[in-house]
Amino acid sequence: MSSKHVAVAGATGVVGQQMLRVLEDRDFPVASLKLLASPRSAGRKLTFRGEEIAVEVLAEDSFKGVDVALFSAGGGTSQTFAPFAAKDGCVVVDNSSAWRMDPEVPLVVPEVNPDAIKTHKGIIANPNCSTIQMVQVLQPLHAAATITRVVVSTYQAVSGAGSEALNELRAQTESVLKGEAPACSIFPTQIAFNCIPQIPHSNAFIDNGYSTEEMKMVNETKKIMGDDSIRVTATTVRVPVHTGHSESVNIETKTKLTAAQVRELLATAQNVVVMDDPSKDIFPTAIDAAGKYDTYVGRIREDISHPSAIDMWIVSDNLLKGAALNAVQIAELL
Repeated sequence: MSSKHVAVAGATGVVGQQMLRVLEDRDFPVASLKLLASPRSAGRKLTFRGEEIAVEVLAEDSFKGVDVALFSAGGGTSQTFAPFAAKDGCVVVDNSSAWRMDPEVPLVVPEVNPDAIKTHKGIIANPNCSTIQMVQVLQPLHAAATITRVVVSTYQAVSGAGSEALNELRAQTESVLKGEAPACSIFPTQIAFNCIPQIPHSNAFIDNGYSTEEMKMVNETKKIMGDDSIRVTATTVRVPVHTGHSESVNIETKTKLTAAQVRELLATAQNVVVMDDPSKDIFPTAIDAAGKYDTYVGRIREDISHPSAIDMWIVSDNLLKGAALNAVQIAELL
């Protein structure tokens, strides 16, 4: 792989910093690295491969001479600046929701639909964190038995809402343990010792009663899997966990799969780890996945209410496979 001139937009954010970590950990061939962020972060220095690099202000001309740009700076920023990057010959891998459902933009999970990147026109979209870990597991089952319906409930970590949300979780936890009333500014209600069925934390719900996060899972799954016939319904919930999204997933298939067959199929799936022996209390949790690159699956069992359905539990690090790692993997494919 030849060395590339790389930029990270949103470099000072939670995901941006993880992108730097993954580029370094996976020894991505970086010829030069440009760190970009908003004016308030200008001049701040981040370390990459032992070298301190100053953050620059993201601008329309930031991408001249850049081969690949990893964006994690929010949808509005991506909509504004990604076209300028693409115009300058830079390929953008965007972590926001801005381009995911654009028919001209491929939505890619490398383990699932790597060939989709061949259709890019300068911008490639990174899917929603919850969608990524789910489709990793769905793909081998769909290939073997044709999935007809998916029912998913998520238990999503606070880190998915950013550093300010993590600060609020810490502050609220301290307040509750002291017997004080917790202050809410990021979330609509207390997140410490609580679960909130509202993602995102503002302007979440649309006319059909679903949240925008839930509809992302519905629509992105169909696009990534390349099959609009798959019926998907989702309930997304924020839980007081630092890092690691968990999902309870029920999967109906056209051809019946036994639990043993599912374990066998997933045992050979790329970057999927089966942790499934409840008799020995072996199943994945968010703590098991935090800081890891793989996606973990357990509690695999046949649905007693349906003749051809499987229940399972899927866990992954939302900042890594759910964001930074998937983006770097796309860059590696390029």
